[in-house]
Amino acid sequence: MTGHQAHAQPTALVVVAHGSEEMEAVIAIDVLRRAHIDVMVAGLTGAGPIKCSRGVVIVPDAALDTCKNKHYDVVVLPGGMDGARAFEKSKDVHVLIATHLTATDKCRHVAIICASPVALVPALASLSLPADLRITSHPCVQAEIEAGLPKAKYVEDRVVSTWNGRLITSRGPGTAYEFALAIVETLVGKEVHDKVAAPMLLPQL
Repeated sequence: MTGHQAHAQPTALVVVAHGSEEMEAVIAIDVLRRAHIDVMVAGLTGAGPIKCSRGVVIVPDAALDTCKNKHYDVVVLPGGMDGARAFEKSKDVHVLIATHLTATDKCRHVAIICASPVALVPALASLSLPADLRITSHPCVQAEIEAGLPKAKYVEDRVVSTWNGRLITSRGPGTAYEFALAIVETLVGKEVHDKVAAPMLLPQL
C-alpha cells in the first residue's frame, strides 16, 4: 500500500462525460465504494445527467468545476470514445492529471482506461516523464498514444501500473474489474483487494 496515512478514508474523483463507457464508469465506482473509498462522481460539463455510450444515464454527484480543486487520492477517467475525446480537449482534465502525477506528497494517482489515455498526450506534454513510463489503452487509440508520447513504452498488458504506481492504465470494458481492483490495491492494499474481489465471484484477478 502506498502512503495514505493522512486520510483515514481514501478519496476518488471519477469524472464522466457524455459518451463515457458506462461499464467502466460504474464498475470503478462500485468496486471502489465496496473498498470503502469515498467516491465523488463529477460531470465534466455540469451536474446534469450524463448519457453514456450505450444510452445508460448517470447522474453525477457534482459538476467537475465545483470539486476539481479538492484533494483526491485518485482521479479516474473511464473510456468511451466520445467521453475520451472530451477529456482530451478539457484543460481541467489536463490540469487534474498533471497535478496528481507531480504532487509532492507522492500519494496521488491517476487511473485511465480504454480510449481515455489519449488525454495523457496533452496533459503530459510539458512534464518531465519517467524514463520507464509504460502505458496501455484500447487498441483503437494505440497509434495516437505512441505518436503523441514517443518516450513512453506502449504495452498490451491488461492493466499497467507505472510512474512509481501513480499512473494506472487499462484496455477496455473487459478489463474494468481488474482496473478497479488495481486502484483498490494501490490505495488500500492487497488484503482489501482480496476481500472486495472474493464475494463478487470474479475469476482470479
